[in-house]
Amino acid sequence: MSESSAPAIPRAAIVTAVALIVGGMAVIFDSTIVSIALKTLAADLNVSVGTIQWVSTAYLLALGVTIPVVGWAQARIGGKRLWMIALTIFLLASIACSLSWNAASLIAFRVVQGVGGGLMMPLMATLAIQQVPRGASFGRLMAMVSLPAALGPILGPTIGGLILNWLDWRWMFWVNVPFCLAGLLLAGKLVPNDPPTGRARLDLVGLLLASPGIVGVLYGMSQVSRPGGFGRVDVWLPALVGVVLLATFAWRASRRPSTALIDVGLLRRRPVASSAAVLFLSGAALYGSMLLLPLFFQLLHGVDVLTAGLLMIPQGVGALLSRFLAGRLTDTIGARTVAVAGFVVMGAATIPFAVADATTSLWWLMAVLLVRGLGTGAVMIPVMAVAYVGLDHGEVAHASLITRLAQQLGGAFGTALLAVILESAVGAGASIEALTTGFDVAFWWAVGFTVVAIVVCLVLPSRPKAGAPAAPAGPARPKLEQRA
Repeated sequence: MSESSAPAIPRAAIVTAVALIVGGMAVIFDSTIVSIALKTLAADLNVSVGTIQWVSTAYLLALGVTIPVVGWAQARIGGKRLWMIALTIFLLASIACSLSWNAASLIAFRVVQGVGGGLMMPLMATLAIQQVPRGASFGRLMAMVSLPAALGPILGPTIGGLILNWLDWRWMFWVNVPFCLAGLLLAGKLVPNDPPTGRARLDLVGLLLASPGIVGVLYGMSQVSRPGGFGRVDVWLPALVGVVLLATFAWRASRRPSTALIDVGLLRRRPVASSAAVLFLSGAALYGSMLLLPLFFQLLHGVDVLTAGLLMIPQGVGALLSRFLAGRLTDTIGARTVAVAGFVVMGAATIPFAVADATTSLWWLMAVLLVRGLGTGAVMIPVMAVAYVGLDHGEVAHASLITRLAQQLGGAFGTALLAVILESAVGAGASIEALTTGFDVAFWWAVGFTVVAIVVCLVLPSRPKAGAPAAPAGPARPKLEQRA
C-alpha cells in the first residue's frame, strides 16, 4: 500500500499535536531531571536517600491514582478544558516544589505534580487522535505526539546535570514554567474546543478498585530495590492486593461496559490487546534500561552524574532520528514489520552491555547506544499507533488509558526485576567483579524482554487496510453518558 492511499492527516490534528507537545515537554523534562537529583536533594534537605526516594515514588503513585479518571473527566468537562486545568496544576505544583522548605513539603507538592501529569499524559494522544477520521494512518501523528518522550532523555539529564553543577536544585522545577506558560497559550489558541459530552456518571466503585489497585502494584514494585527484594512483605503484599483489585475491576468492567471507568472490552480487539501487551514488555525493557544504563556508567566506569547524563545522549539522538521514518513506514508497510525490526535492533544493541565490563571503551558504548536509540524510536511509534486502528471517537480515550497503564505497569515490573538483580550484586560486596556480573545478568534479562516482545509483535496487524470507512470526529459514544 502506498503512502498516498491512506487518508491524509487533517491539519487540525497536526496543529493540536504541536500545541500539546510544548506543554508535554514540561512533564517529560521534570521526570528525567528529578530522577538524577535524588542524592543532591537528600544532602541539601538533610534526609536519607530512602526518604527522598519518595520524591519519585509519591509522584509515581499520584500518576497511578489519576490516570483512570481521565476518560470520565474528559467526558464531563471537555478535553481542551481538562488539558489546560491539568497543565495549570502542573505549573503551580512546579513553582511550589521550587519553594519547598523540607523533604515533606517537597514530597507533598510532587503528589500534586503527579495529579497534573497523570491527567496530561493520556490526554496528549487522545486529543490529537480524536482530530483524525477513522481509517486514517496514525504513524506520523504518533511520531509527533511522542516527540517529548524522545527529547526528554536527550535534554533532561543534561539540563539536570548542569543545574546541579552550577545552580541550586530549586531551578530544576523552574525549567517547567516556560513550557507550561507557552503550552497554556498555544492550547488556548490552537486546540479545538470540545464541549462536554454530557453529565457523565463517575463509576465510583470502579475508581475504588482501579486506583488503589494501580497504586498497590506500583508501590510494591518501587520497594523491590531495597534489601530483601521480592521477598519483602511491603513488596509482595501491596502488589498482590493490587493485582486482585485490578482483576476485580476488569471483571466488573467487562460486565457493564456502558458505565465502566475504563472500557476493558476494547481488549477483545486484536490491535488494542496486542498493542497493550507489547507496550507492557517494551515498558519493562525501556524503563528497566533507564535504571541500568546511568548506574552502569557511574558504578563501573566511575563517572559523575553529569557525565553519565551526557553519555546517554546518543541513545536519545538515535530515537529522535528514527521516529519520523518509523512513522512513515508504519503508515505504509504496517506496524508489525516496523515493530519487529525495531525490537531486533534494540535487543542486538543491548547485548554489548551484557558482555561489557569496566575496561570497555566508552566511545564504543556510545556508538552502541546510538544504534539502540534507533531501535527504541522505531519500536514505540507503530506499537502506540496500532492501538487506535478502527476506533470510534469515544473509544480513543479508553484506548489511551489502557495503553498508558500497560506501559506504566510494564515499566514498574521491569525496573523492579532488574533492580533486584543489581541489588544482589551490591549485597555481595559491590566489588568490580560482582557489579560486572550483576550488570551482565541484568542486561541479559533486558535482552530477554525484547525477545518476548518480538514474539508478541507477530500478532500485531500486518499492513494498514485501504478503504477503511471514514468517521469524522464527533461526540463520545452515548452509552458512556448520563444526562442530568
